[in-house]
Amino acid sequence: MTAVQQPDVASAFGSTKEFRSQPEKAPAVPVHAPPIALLGVPFDKVTMAEAVERIEQMIASRAPHYVVTANVDFLVQARRDIELRRILLDAPLALCDGTPLVWASRVLGNPLPERVAGSDLAPLLIRLAAKKNYRLFLLGASPEANAQAVARLKARHPALNLVGNYSPPFKPLLEMDHQEIKRRIHAARPDLLFVSFGCPKQEKWIAMHYRSLGVPVTIGVGATIDFLAGRVKRAPHWMQRTGTEWIFRVLQEPRRLFKRYVADLWHFGRAILAQSWEMEWRPGTRRCATPSSPVVVEPTWQRIQASERLDARSIRRDAGVWERLRTDDRHCLLELGNVKFIDSTGVAVLVRLQKRMCMAGRQLILLAPGAAVRRALAQMRVEDIFEMATDVIEARELIKAREREQSAQVINGARRPLIWQGEITAANAEKVWRQTRAEINSMSSWRKQWIVDLSQVRFIDSSGMGVMIRAKKYAPRRGACVRFAGASPVVRNVLRLSKLESFLLDNES
Repeated sequence: MTAVQQPDVASAFGSTKEFRSQPEKAPAVPVHAPPIALLGVPFDKVTMAEAVERIEQMIASRAPHYVVTANVDFLVQARRDIELRRILLDAPLALCDGTPLVWASRVLGNPLPERVAGSDLAPLLIRLAAKKNYRLFLLGASPEANAQAVARLKARHPALNLVGNYSPPFKPLLEMDHQEIKRRIHAARPDLLFVSFGCPKQEKWIAMHYRSLGVPVTIGVGATIDFLAGRVKRAPHWMQRTGTEWIFRVLQEPRRLFKRYVADLWHFGRAILAQSWEMEWRPGTRRCATPSSPVVVEPTWQRIQASERLDARSIRRDAGVWERLRTDDRHCLLELGNVKFIDSTGVAVLVRLQKRMCMAGRQLILLAPGAAVRRALAQMRVEDIFEMATDVIEARELIKAREREQSAQVINGARRPLIWQGEITAANAEKVWRQTRAEINSMSSWRKQWIVDLSQVRFIDSSGMGVMIRAKKYAPRRGACVRFAGASPVVRNVLRLSKLESFLLDNES
C-alpha cells in the first residue's frame, strides 16, 4: 500500500507517479455540467438543443439507451415507488419536463437552463428523423390515436421513415404479451422508439426491455402520441412559457387531473422545502474547503478524500477528480467522514458516480459518511443505492462479497432453501431464471416443496418479479411447488405496488 501526497487542484490525479503509471483513457462519455438532484433524482443540465444533440450521439453510438422526461408527478410517484425511483436514477439522460422543477433548481443553487418537455422534444426528434432518415416506431396509446398519429405524421413529413407502430391490448405490465411487442420492434429495427403507456408503466416496460431490444434511443412519451394524433390539444405557447400549462390540462380533464395535480403540488412543495432547508438554508460552515484528492492508490482500488463541502462550487472546482473517478477501472473508497455540508449537486454527482461504476462492474464504497451526508441521502431517499463501510477493512471485505455475489445470484439449495441474492433485475433476470429452473429440474423428483429465500435480495424490479411468477407457475409442472420467504421492505414495496405481494409471498406476515 502506497501513501500519496495530496496534489494541488490543477494537477489532481495527474501529479503522482502512481497515477501517471496508469494508461490515460478517453472519457467514456463527454464531460457535462454537473447535474442537480431534485427529490433524489439527478437531472441533466441541458437545453432543448443540447438534449437533441445528446440523443443524436446516442443514436450514432448504436448502443441501447433510454431517456426520461420527468415532471412533478414522476418525482412524487418515485417517493413511494422504489422501482420507479431506481429507473429515474439510472437513466442515461434525465430531462426536466416541468417548470416547477426549473424554479426549484434555482432555489437550490444549480439552476436548470430550461424546461425540456417530452411533448416539445418529440416533434423535434420527428423532424430530425425525417431529415437524417432515422427509423421511428410508435408504441402505445389507443389503437385509434396511434393510427391517427401515423397518418398525420406521414402527411406532414413525407420523408419520415416510420418503420412501425403498435397499440397492444391494455393489460397490467406483467400480463402484457411482451414477446409479441418485442418481435414487432425487432423486425422494424428502429433508431427511435416512442413508448406511450403512461407513467410508471412505460418507464418500467422500458427498463425491462431496452437492453434486449437494442434500440439506440427509447423514450417514454406519455400523452405525446395523443398530441401527435390531434386528439388532445396543447396549451397556448404563453401558458407553456409561464409554467401554467397544467391549468389548461386540468380544464381539459378536470375529473382525472384536478386531484392528482393538487396532491402532487402539495407533496412536491413540502419535499422541496425540506430539501432546501437541509441543503441550502441549514446553518453551517461556509468557508473554503480543501479539494477532493487521492489518499491511497492500489492496482484494483483507490481511496479518495472528499472535500469538506460537496456543493456545486467544489464539484466544478474538482471536475477533473470526479471525471477520473467515473472513467477509472478501479473500485473506489470515498472518504466522507469530514464532509460538513453536501448540497443537491453533491448528491446528484454521488448518484451518477454510483450508477457509472456499477455499469462498469466496479464498486463505490462510501467510507464512514458523516451526519450531514447521511441526513441528505436519507432525505432524498437514495441511501439504499449506496454501499457504506466504517473503515477500509470493512470496505474491502464488502467489495469481495459483492464480487462473489455477482458470480452467483442463486445459491444451491439441495438441503436448505434456495437462496437468491444481490439485485434481481432485467440485467440478470434470465440468468437467475435458468439457474432456478435447473435446480427445480434436478431435484423435483424427490423434493416437492421449494422455499426461495429472498432475505439477501437488496432490490428486485419487474423483470425479477417475472422470474418469481415463472418459478411459481413452472414448479407444479414438475410436481412441486415454490414459496418465497424473507422479502425485505424494499422488495415488498415493488411487489405491493404491482399488486402481487399476496400472490408471490403467500400472505407471509
